Amino acid sequence: MKKDIKVVTSVLIGLVIIFMITSCKQENDSNSNNPVKVQLTDLVDYANPLMGTDSDFSLSNGNTYPAIALPWGMNFWTPQTAKMGDGWAYKYDDKTIRGIKQTHQPSPWINDYAAFSLMAVTGKMKYKEEERASYFSHKAEEAKPYHYKTYLADYDVVAEMAPTERAAIFRFTFPENEQSYIILDAFDEGSMVKIIPEERKIIGYCRNNSGGVPDNFHNYFVAVFDKDFKWKHTWGDKWKLNENSTASEGEHVGAIIGFETETGEQVHVKIASSFISPEQAELNLEREIGNQSFEQVKSSAKAAWEKEFQRLLVEDDNIDNVRTFYSCLYRLLLFPRKFYELDKDDKVVHYSPYNGQVLPGYMFTDNGFWDTFRAVFPFFNLMYPELNSQIMQGLVNTYNESGWLPEWASPGHRGCMIGSNSASLIADAYVKGVKDFDAEKLFEAVLKNANVEEGRPEESVGREGLDYYNELGYVPYDVGIKENAARSLEYAYADFAIAQMADKMGKTKEAERFYKQSKNYEKLYDSESKLMRGKNEDGTFQSPFNPLKWGDAFTEGNSLHYSWSVFHDVQGLINLMGGDQEFTQMLDTVFTMPPQFDDSYYGFTIHEIREMQIANMGNYAHGNQPIQHLIYLYNYAGQSWKAQEKVREVMKKLYSSASDGYCGDEDNGQTSAWYVFSALGFYPVTPATTQYVFGSPLFDKVTMTLQNGNKFTLEAKSNSDQNMYIQSASLDNQPFETTWIDHNKIQQGGKLTFDMGSTPNKKWGEKPAARPFSLTKQ
Repeated sequence: MKKDIKVVTSVLIGLVIIFMITSCKQENDSNSNNPVKVQLTDLVDYANPLMGTDSDFSLSNGNTYPAIALPWGMNFWTPQTAKMGDGWAYKYDDKTIRGIKQTHQPSPWINDYAAFSLMAVTGKMKYKEEERASYFSHKAEEAKPYHYKTYLADYDVVAEMAPTERAAIFRFTFPENEQSYIILDAFDEGSMVKIIPEERKIIGYCRNNSGGVPDNFHNYFVAVFDKDFKWKHTWGDKWKLNENSTASEGEHVGAIIGFETETGEQVHVKIASSFISPEQAELNLEREIGNQSFEQVKSSAKAAWEKEFQRLLVEDDNIDNVRTFYSCLYRLLLFPRKFYELDKDDKVVHYSPYNGQVLPGYMFTDNGFWDTFRAVFPFFNLMYPELNSQIMQGLVNTYNESGWLPEWASPGHRGCMIGSNSASLIADAYVKGVKDFDAEKLFEAVLKNANVEEGRPEESVGREGLDYYNELGYVPYDVGIKENAARSLEYAYADFAIAQMADKMGKTKEAERFYKQSKNYEKLYDSESKLMRGKNEDGTFQSPFNPLKWGDAFTEGNSLHYSWSVFHDVQGLINLMGGDQEFTQMLDTVFTMPPQFDDSYYGFTIHEIREMQIANMGNYAHGNQPIQHLIYLYNYAGQSWKAQEKVREVMKKLYSSASDGYCGDEDNGQTSAWYVFSALGFYPVTPATTQYVFGSPLFDKVTMTLQNGNKFTLEAKSNSDQNMYIQSASLDNQPFETTWIDHNKIQQGGKLTFDMGSTPNKKWGEKPAARPFSLTKQ
């Protein structure tokens, strides 16, 4: 504005100031002298379920969909803009919506199962999915974790829903119309619907899936309406309309009910489902919704989220960062989903996706441990040990029912990704004191993974190439096993996790064996390139070798990314590279070199490569998991200030709460967990130990309410975008000199205070005694 423009009246100034102070939800102006403080209630309303939905096959900004659900709920619901079966069910730039579907999809690459949808139309009856689609706009869309609402413009209908764990309630607000319809699409791959007019009810099942299910797999549903049906139709295979019929069963069927409506008339649908039986679906509906109104269900769902969000109470004046934090926390608390139900006696039971039986006990699913062992499950051990105890019990059940531990479950074993990372989940829980699960049984299971290669139900289960690994200490490059170097590195870390668990259990012989095996990473280290490299069965390195070649010996990355996958022995890696200076120079190179790549292994530029290329951070590929711990490794070489600088850069540059808010696949909470931990100021570089390594705390203050009732407070004095560097730290007013903090210290409660500044304190954390755990001592 020109300098000679004057404010007209002091009243206008007052109004502007009042607006800035009271409107906590508005964008924060970094140049303002009156920054807006974050509200300490209704934290869930900061979360944006649309974060990451601006994605497609070629470029992922999250590859998420708006999951309207309760934390870890058995069922999610999402608006559906894509055709039935499309893994990208909701794309932010789509203009039409086909319905709101029940979904269990953990990833577009894994796709969905047990999906069906509801849709409202008016006027001419349209039930085929493309014909019934209605234009909608984000301007008339409201998405909260606990509530979704949109305007179906072609039909002048407002559609909204609110969830419980196994049920949901819909509210359709209709215009005046002689022909208003609600359509239940039971989807393809086997489905059934039955309309029961006298009960205002539709029952049925759907069987669609993408694998990982027994032959008797069904998702049974029941939908109860609060308005009599004037019309009732079904359709059969190939969208064949069966007028005035009440039942249909086939490959792809659905139900249509209709009525006359008045202006503003609301029709409610209470709906629940079960993997066990139709009777259990009815029980789930009665137990979780019963006579509750739409507003009561919505309020309860909001309260469920708010309870969890209040456990990490942020105090800060940067509203954008707060929105991103709670949006990531929302994603972090969705998976793995509860795949169990409560029977008529309130006992926990589950349909087994491994043997098709209904059995007692917990079951969780929809998780890829290759992603989530890194930070999601360490977060649960920090904040939700009771939940993780139930998850461990579920792993016991999976092992008993299938003979193996899961590595990628959706809902049963799926052939996706590599590694033996269930060992990390189990050891991390045990080492951090999680109780009430059969540790001996799970130790038996991880030993089986490490000893037996035959009989695995999928390549991803157990250890592909195990016999080579146990004989040579690595999986060879030239024996027809893809991604061999990555497997070898992950097996070595899994061996460390087993050793940690064995050591704590007093199993000395096993601990010695697996500590020794965990040093197998050394066998792949190439001193010439100072990188990890595929190795042939005869002991020679693969040749030619291009450290920028994605895939091949590595998984969704290259040697420059995977060479740091020595989570348990960073000091050993430092020694191999020649010391602190050489190590940090190699780390620096990842960020300073151009984003060059070789995509010849795939034959095209996969989305993970493209996401690295466009981020302008060199060859740092934060959009995929193998490199997400790399920044924190500066702490191990006495240059903590570089970790502080770069972790802030990633949080600021690669995350936001917008539809393009991630820099790659979100992946069941892992990419979100990185942000949540990093915003707190620390990160679990080495699961199966009790240490968290420092970065740079993002917020002025965070109060953590732990499950044991203790509170642990993190405070960053003089914190700002510029003041990202730790000058000093204190714990309960006593100097704190290490660049890590112990899990048990946090669990005791207390206050960790950082003094922040705009220039690095290169002496802080420099001494060897301040450095985090490594198997090799300095």
